[in-house]
Amino acid sequence: MALTVFLVAWLIGVIGTFVPVLPATLIIFLGALAAAFLEDFQRLSWPWLVGIALVTLFASLVDNLAGSWGARKYGGSRAAAWGALLGSLVGLFLPFGLLIGPALGALTAELLFMRRPLAEAVGSVWGTLVGLLTGIAAKFVLHVLIGVVVLWRLLS
Repeated sequence: MALTVFLVAWLIGVIGTFVPVLPATLIIFLGALAAAFLEDFQRLSWPWLVGIALVTLFASLVDNLAGSWGARKYGGSRAAAWGALLGSLVGLFLPFGLLIGPALGALTAELLFMRRPLAEAVGSVWGTLVGLLTGIAAKFVLHVLIGVVVLWRLLS
């Protein structure tokens, strides 16, 4: 039963990595927690759950900071990085907002606050998108890592 519960949560979470409105990392962690509870914390003990929780926090940080990192990496200003971060938070509430929000945030910051020409500002937008895609890839790898560890513990 514990294995089935975790597998369902993990599969939903891995698919959710690419669906911005699903809290994929949290779903995977809650699946691991439920599996641990169902099997009386025998194979997934508290130390393992704390480790999984730390990876979960790291995956969430990567997800939220990747766009602003990309904006800075591709020549964007600090304002662009903050704009990308704020745009990602606003984007949580909009369809396709997690892709569009950070890009528009970086663009707006570059144009309005830094008064950069459009061509330079678009570089920040490109960096933001590269950062977001890098963040999604990193989050996917971390989700697979969590799944492999939990499955290993549950099947051992």
